[in-house]
Amino acid sequence: MSDTLTADVIGRRVEVNGEHATVRFAGVVPPVAGPWLGVEWDNPERGKHDGSHEGTVYFKCRHPTGGSFIRPNKVNFGTDFLTAIKNRYVLEDGPEEDRKEQIVTIGNKPVETIGFDSIMKQQSQLSKLQEVSLRNCAVSCAGEKGGVAEACPNIRKVDLSKNLLSSWDEVIHIADQLRHLEVLNVSENKLKFPSGSVLTGTLSVLKVLVLNQTGITWAEVLRCVAGCPGLEELYLESNNIFISERPTDVLQTVKLLDLSSNQLIDENQLYLIAHLPRLEQLILSDTGISSLHFPDAGIGCKTSMFPSLKYLVVNDNQISQWSFFNELEKLPSLRALSCLRNPLTKEDKEAETARLLIIASIGQLKTLNKCEILPEERRRAELDYRKAFGNEWKQAGGHKDPEKNRLSEEFLTAHPRYQFLCLKYGAPEDWELKTQQPLMLKNQLLTLKIKYPHQLDQKVLEKQLPGSMTIQKVKGLLSRLLKVPVSDLLLSYESPKVSCPAKYKVKVKLSPRIMTLNCL
Repeated sequence: MSDTLTADVIGRRVEVNGEHATVRFAGVVPPVAGPWLGVEWDNPERGKHDGSHEGTVYFKCRHPTGGSFIRPNKVNFGTDFLTAIKNRYVLEDGPEEDRKEQIVTIGNKPVETIGFDSIMKQQSQLSKLQEVSLRNCAVSCAGEKGGVAEACPNIRKVDLSKNLLSSWDEVIHIADQLRHLEVLNVSENKLKFPSGSVLTGTLSVLKVLVLNQTGITWAEVLRCVAGCPGLEELYLESNNIFISERPTDVLQTVKLLDLSSNQLIDENQLYLIAHLPRLEQLILSDTGISSLHFPDAGIGCKTSMFPSLKYLVVNDNQISQWSFFNELEKLPSLRALSCLRNPLTKEDKEAETARLLIIASIGQLKTLNKCEILPEERRRAELDYRKAFGNEWKQAGGHKDPEKNRLSEEFLTAHPRYQFLCLKYGAPEDWELKTQQPLMLKNQLLTLKIKYPHQLDQKVLEKQLPGSMTIQKVKGLLSRLLKVPVSDLLLSYESPKVSCPAKYKVKVKLSPRIMTLNCL
């Protein structure tokens, strides 16, 4: 292996039997003769060592079993972009097409061609392509300069995920030739990004850029997107990103930002992107976030942060305090929220209760966990919230007369929308705040005491009956107990609160569910 070739292959991405790796060494490994490539596997379980052999360190790996030595002829260095497109999208002609002769005139001379129709057909197929998916096609480079622009001038969407691209420069060499390119996905490529302040190449019409699992840092993100003046969607999932600086002249047109599965992100870092003027969707799933606070906005006020944010996704996090949702009420434009599989929302038995509490806490919310919030559901949620915390409201100084309200700061902080709900639906009445018994049969029974006012020596009978039981059925029950025909029964109730003839009196003892029935 020549010195030139050795220098060229270091850092290249390769594929071996379906597994991807990066070349870290090229040369001789004594005592075995011949050239070797030392590679670091993307999957460290695929390797055997850390880049050392018999005490000599040939290269270094991040994992103790991430390295291997492989013969060059066992390695696939990939193919160029245009060849990969032809392999996937060009329909092959039969042998008869290849042998077909055709006479064309070049200048004044007739020229006999073989296979000319086949070439024209291939060019026609490529020129019509607008969307290209080359995922896992071992693409490693752009290929011949200008070749892509000439063959595929109309491509608008390209998926180059999980290939053998090793640098952002190589991505730019491809994208620069696609002047209509609007969507570019280079996820799962271990890319090397330039460290300089200015990147060559401008993706002037690019709207969507996907950089998931590329190992990119936040500083590199800001340099890369500087060449995308019209970018609207940016996906940065699983990159161990730490937001280190506020974007000033970049990301100003971005409407969607996906930072999922970046476990280093916390609420303090979010302040650095809180003033992106057009950001409408922010995806923070699986970041480990547990709290959020907007210090510029007090109780009942709106924050100046995230002014355009309409949709927030915080699935699979550590949200365990209701104060998180109180803070979301401060976002002026928030209309949709997804917060699945958090400590407060992942219990199946409490899912409906949690949903209603979130709806009541965020007044402008229209969609929760991809389910529309209908007016009837919002009314129910807000009335239930007003009732559930009514006693706490009274104890904290709440009063039906707004002028006599002396609510504590602690209550207002915990329930910032409660006063608004009182204005909307009225303050809760005392009867609403009585402790409700669980909806069980034993709690729905009436205690009926049966006595004979004209036969004082008769023992008082006591029965528990469902409140839905009709008088006719009560008479049937008494007929069986007393062995008296139904037609001979005359019933009356007595009550100290109601003045009426004796035979129609109602007498309530101990509670509204315990009554005395006189058999006359």
